[in-house]
Amino acid sequence: MGMEQVGHNFMTGQLEDVVQWARRRSMWPAAFGLACCAIEMMAAGGAHYDLGRYGMEVFRASPRQADLMIVAGRVSQKMAPVLRQVYDQMVEPKWVISMGVCASSGGMFNNYAIVQGVDQIVPVDVYIPGCPPGPETLMHGILNLHEMVRTGEIMKRRSANNGGAGIEIANVLPADSAPTPVTVSIADHSSSTLAV
Repeated sequence: MGMEQVGHNFMTGQLEDVVQWARRRSMWPAAFGLACCAIEMMAAGGAHYDLGRYGMEVFRASPRQADLMIVAGRVSQKMAPVLRQVYDQMVEPKWVISMGVCASSGGMFNNYAIVQGVDQIVPVDVYIPGCPPGPETLMHGILNLHEMVRTGEIMKRRSANNGGAGIEIANVLPADSAPTPVTVSIADHSSSTLAV
């Protein structure tokens, strides 16, 4: 019996399944290559490996159009606030892949200038090992992330692990008081004092 003989076709499914399918088939990565791992990330986006079959062929230059950050390479202390700002500007829901041993644990750069793991700055969903990991390893990590999205909750928030803006104000001043110093703690646990 062909489809033309069926009078009324319809398909049912759970809304959660449809949302999870759409999310994992339309992830747009933010272009955030920092070192040699970025070459492998660019190769994965090329014609030979074709990330387009997963709906990821568009590497966005604007974080406001991206929902996946692939941190490819070592993160210096000077780059850490920029990385956090890009993460905060990404749309929800958002995911992070730590690509390579330098992004995951600092790698061979065990010194004061390199962040010893990007998970100190942003919450990481998938760690990809290697120095540098090849495009096949990156694609395996992306497929692991797709499986996490498929089996996860659609309304999951990241307040427990410093997701989102992550700004806490220590003192709240009355409206009629004079300007006094206020300590603001940012999500990377640094603090600064400013007058308000």
